[in-house]
Amino acid sequence: MGYDLSMRVWRGDADGGALADFTVPVEEGEVVLDAIHRLQATQAGDLAVRWNCKAGKCGSCSAEVNGRPRLMCMTRLSEYDQGETITVTPMRAFPVIKDLVTNVSYNYEKAKELPAFAPTPPDADGKRRMAQADVERGQEFRKCIECFLCQDTCHVIRDHEENKPAFAGPRFFLRYAELDMHPLDTNDRRQLAQSAAGLSMCNITKCCTEVCPEHIKITDNAIIPMKERVVDRKYDPLVWLGSKIFRRDQREEV
Repeated sequence: MGYDLSMRVWRGDADGGALADFTVPVEEGEVVLDAIHRLQATQAGDLAVRWNCKAGKCGSCSAEVNGRPRLMCMTRLSEYDQGETITVTPMRAFPVIKDLVTNVSYNYEKAKELPAFAPTPPDADGKRRMAQADVERGQEFRKCIECFLCQDTCHVIRDHEENKPAFAGPRFFLRYAELDMHPLDTNDRRQLAQSAAGLSMCNITKCCTEVCPEHIKITDNAIIPMKERVVDRKYDPLVWLGSKIFRRDQREEV
């Protein structure tokens, strides 16, 4: 059963813009992206919107629906009253290109700063082995679709543009944790996470976890454990002493 949906959609570009009011016919069972496509097809042919799979797996259609960072393709119209106005705006943490499309290149620049996986040498038979528990630990982190909703909702980025050079954000803390927990990775990423990625600036409000469409427990399973690893390395006297002995042994071997 169809009805007329009242929508407010942000129109504009990097120089500025404003919300525009529309009435869009929609059908039962549709999502916000369906309404945006119908608006684009019938009333606003020049409306810019980024999307791809329409199945919640590509992360392309990220926007803010009634002020909350969401994937438009996974936001059902049935979540709202039929008489309610649905407001769709671009992600606030990133510069607007046009309408609902934002420039998320900040995230790709941060990805370049993260050292690649550096595995240990293979065993004598040419294989590398790890425990099944270690395999399973990283599976949750690999569910990330890089929609960057966690980045958008993170107030360290969202409300403070000046923090971006020194802060990688939750998506990349997830990656730091995944690699640091990998038993075959030889890079120690704890110092880098603290100094270059700004891990200490995160005050674990869990807002990133709340908006993740893949339901990854970013705060509990990645950020907090990574903070604990950094603290252990920096302040635990036994860890500190062990690292000193290890470095001394290396010098003596040389």
